[in-house]
Amino acid sequence: MWILNLNVLAFLLLFSGQYKTFALQDVTADLFGAENYGTVAAFGDFYADKQTDMFIIREQSEVVIFLADSKPPYFKPKVHITKDILPSDTVITSVVPGDYDGDSQMDVLLTAEISSRTTVFIFWGHNQTLDISGYLKLNKTFLDQPLIMDFNGDMIPDIFGVTNAPSTEVCYLTKRIPQWQNALGSPVSMRIPHSNAFIDLNKDFTADLFLTTDGPNFETWVSKDGNFTKAEVMSADPSFKIVGQSSFVDFDGDGYQDHLLPVCLDDACKRSAIYLNKLGSKEWSPVLLDFQRKETVWSFVPGKPSQPLSLHIGDYNLDGFPDALVVLRNTSGSAQQAFLLENVPCNNASCHSVGRMFHIHWDQSDLGAIQNAVMATFFDIYEDGILDMLVLSQAEGKNDLIIHALKNNFEADAYFVKVMVLSGLCFNDCPDDVKPFGVNQPGPYVMYTTVDSNGYLKNASAGQLSQSAHFSLQLPYTVLGLGRSANFLDHLFVGIPRQLGETDIRKKEWTAIIPNSQLIVIPYPHNSPRSWSAKLYLTPSNSVLLTAIALIGVCIFILVIIGILHWQEKKADDREKRQEAHRFHFDAM
Repeated sequence: MWILNLNVLAFLLLFSGQYKTFALQDVTADLFGAENYGTVAAFGDFYADKQTDMFIIREQSEVVIFLADSKPPYFKPKVHITKDILPSDTVITSVVPGDYDGDSQMDVLLTAEISSRTTVFIFWGHNQTLDISGYLKLNKTFLDQPLIMDFNGDMIPDIFGVTNAPSTEVCYLTKRIPQWQNALGSPVSMRIPHSNAFIDLNKDFTADLFLTTDGPNFETWVSKDGNFTKAEVMSADPSFKIVGQSSFVDFDGDGYQDHLLPVCLDDACKRSAIYLNKLGSKEWSPVLLDFQRKETVWSFVPGKPSQPLSLHIGDYNLDGFPDALVVLRNTSGSAQQAFLLENVPCNNASCHSVGRMFHIHWDQSDLGAIQNAVMATFFDIYEDGILDMLVLSQAEGKNDLIIHALKNNFEADAYFVKVMVLSGLCFNDCPDDVKPFGVNQPGPYVMYTTVDSNGYLKNASAGQLSQSAHFSLQLPYTVLGLGRSANFLDHLFVGIPRQLGETDIRKKEWTAIIPNSQLIVIPYPHNSPRSWSAKLYLTPSNSVLLTAIALIGVCIFILVIIGILHWQEKKADDREKRQEAHRFHFDAM
């Protein structure tokens, strides 16, 4: 009876643990101490220790790399690119970490506004530090921040953008020497600020090129043999008066990337909406139209070239459908704060064709407590697969933004798989015996298929580092939610860009992947997917812990019963021995 009650208790604990709501907890002091100011610009594993570090711009003139540590404060400023190193009129606009010379060590690319043109500086990494004095300044400038992409499929990031309108160029950094060539076969009138992307748009596991152009129009350039060919031109709806930054997500869980677009429906940006376009379709479907809370109407902040209107995507509740963070303003007042947009099933006729929609969480008091929010994004603070939040706000009398860190105390025991694809330029033979983990690789594509707890097929996909300009703030890995299904992943596919003239798809499949695990994929060598390797790191879930507690409790209970029975048996043996001894002496008499 006791064993039955103990099992019931364990089941109730597990059941109740799975259906608790999530809350946010301010952990800013634990993360940064007194250093929580500046603009978060990028993420990357600078120390190659499988811990994600932060790149922060301060006063638009210097960059500080905050390295992840095991002791509070968990992010410490260790590497500085100070203002006296760069030209005096430099205004830093973005940071893009990556391995630009192919030595499997992280370099740091900066873009800066100098005389209304975008100049690119690259600081070379060596032995987990930067060569501060020996940086490279590109000999050409851009009209806007460039897109960092792997244009030629060699798994070394290249620099793509417009140098002289309307022609596009790409810069290869062969042996740290810039080599320029024309990029596309026809001229492109690029929109400023652009939201170009390098991501698979036709589900062939090879990254394509998406361009935002004047009009506003959206051009899809598909990679069929390593060359990019214009395949489609899509125009924004005439009702879109202000068009924000494009984002790409598998919004409805069909394995294909969808195009999300935040817009304003009037010139004053008092009526806002988010529309979705399924690639290949000419229709725009609304996934969020209702921005009214009681009597108050909220709307997007129109944005500016240095900080355009954009969504930041992440699956906060690990249900397999990506959510978003966005900054909204009160149209009848001066309040401006960050809100969570949850991806939920469609409940009205307008989003019926998509089947999903965004729902605004108006009641998040922790987000609402941060006044004058400017930007918000997702970040896995504790490397546990659960996405937390970083919110930047403007404080009065401060030149820099204030950084707030909110831990996602999501207690429902949902599952995930976290995938990071490396460059694959080396494996066990990296230069200077470095580990190949510290690289941010644009272009890989990840997709899984599995069966949910109801027996239905479930899949999801994501691109890695598909966008790099205008504070896209994408993570150097993908976190794919699995919901509450603890089943093994039936199939996990990973694809990488292919070289010019190559028609074979570079893709590998892994089967029976354990949920709540991190998979680090090393595609080495690039043209032989069968030889690619993966390192699996497991993150135990709450149910595993509860099951272990219940199992230990049952074992202890059984041991107690065994001990009691053993003690009773020993007493009975002693009694028999005394009786035997008594009979012996009696007979002897």
